[in-house]
Amino acid sequence: MSTEHRFAAVDLGASSGRVMVGRVAPDTLTLHEVHRFPNEPVRLSGTLHWNILSLYQGVLTGLKAAATATTEATPLTSIGIDSWAVDYGLLDATGALLANPVHYRDPRTTTGTVADTVSTAIPPPALYAATGLQHLPFNTIYQLVAAQGTPALAAAHRLLLIPDLISYWLTGEAGTELTNASTTQLIDPRTRTWSTQVADALGIDLSLFPPLRHPGTPAGTLRADVLAETGLPHPTPVTAVGSHDTASAVVGVPATSPRFAYIATGTWSLAGLELDAPVLTEESRLANFTNELGVDGTVRYLRNIMGLWLLQECLRTWENTGTAKTDLPALLEAAAEATPLRSVVDAGDPAFIAPGDMPDRIAAACRRTGQPAPRNPAETTRCVLDSLALAHRRAIEDAVRLSGRTVDTVHIVGGGAHNTLLCRLTADACGLPVVAGPAEAAALGNILVQARTAGTVGGGLSDLRALLHSTQPLRQYEPRGDHSAWDRAASRLEAASRLEGAQVTETQAAEEERCG
Repeated sequence: MSTEHRFAAVDLGASSGRVMVGRVAPDTLTLHEVHRFPNEPVRLSGTLHWNILSLYQGVLTGLKAAATATTEATPLTSIGIDSWAVDYGLLDATGALLANPVHYRDPRTTTGTVADTVSTAIPPPALYAATGLQHLPFNTIYQLVAAQGTPALAAAHRLLLIPDLISYWLTGEAGTELTNASTTQLIDPRTRTWSTQVADALGIDLSLFPPLRHPGTPAGTLRADVLAETGLPHPTPVTAVGSHDTASAVVGVPATSPRFAYIATGTWSLAGLELDAPVLTEESRLANFTNELGVDGTVRYLRNIMGLWLLQECLRTWENTGTAKTDLPALLEAAAEATPLRSVVDAGDPAFIAPGDMPDRIAAACRRTGQPAPRNPAETTRCVLDSLALAHRRAIEDAVRLSGRTVDTVHIVGGGAHNTLLCRLTADACGLPVVAGPAEAAALGNILVQARTAGTVGGGLSDLRALLHSTQPLRQYEPRGDHSAWDRAASRLEAASRLEGAQVTETQAAEEERCG
């Protein structure tokens, strides 16, 4: 009997989705993309939505392609689903979708009194002590507070996070996978269960969520109509994986030592460490670190950084306005020749969250902090990548300091692993070797959890990572140049941020005096 099995990973990202087929044996791990499809949000009546039905159709088309790519001798052993975090769909009592899910970049959580409502009900230190999550204005709790009083929420019988919604449509069985649930800011990372303290304080009905599922547990089998549409055989099971794509990506880090930091790069950069327990100190909260739950009882202690979204939005602006060619390789080559560290911005600045004219916002941030604004696309690109490398450095240094762990290697996984300039700059900024790859870490981590559940491979995370390290193409970057240049850039940015914060405080005080 063959020890080789095939698994399908449905991996939904903020800009595209894909279905990948992995071939796994004790000494084999290969990945083949069978279908890729766009993820294009839709603005309707002023609200930004995910086009969830289009995404679901892309999943079905991909599973049909996966069926074609396998044989009767080696059918799919199972399917796993991962996606971005925090967003959800609401279902009525019959299981019908009440409305297209709202996009986390929609401004409903950043306008009005949503943040004040949350902080009044449960002050930020208490909220962090209860959930360990970094403050992000689009976390699920803020979305649910913003939705209070709406007809859709009033009519809702079930709330399903995005990967759980896709799984429900495929199988008819509802569950809430734990790693993604931990991004809602409703999970206690110590007990790995719901925080009734937070839910009660905010008036959130936890009965809307179906029971928690853990990675590596069954999530149902494909419905008859799905089997008919995809051509997959009965029964084809769905296995719960780390359904937050970052949880799967961290499984997909090919580390050979526990002393590693990871940066999962894509639309976001998620930079941090894998820990055994959360860090819930006030210092950790003030440093804006998050404790998201990982596979095998781990904690993903990390900071969310704006990531390649900054460059993606620049490219979109230049393409829409016709101001510059958007050939990315040529742009990166020109950026590599631009003056290093001429200007840097805070990659975590909330001003960069919304879609729109990113080059203008970057230039404004430079001018606001007393730095020269980029003069052309190459300089803007260099500013973005220098700023991301600096943010990666700061996140890893802070994570080490706050957790007491040591790091000797940085792993960059996800789409940014293909960006040679970003990897080089990150190695230079951190003063540590950077191992780049695999780019498809989320899909690989997804498939490895399925393969372990099926008994195709065994062991813990270190064993899964050893298989990754021995089978996947990786590239190592050693730190170069004068590390003090990065020290000076970091000091310059921190001084500018303090000055800007002081100016904001003075303005607020003057306004209060005028009104009072």
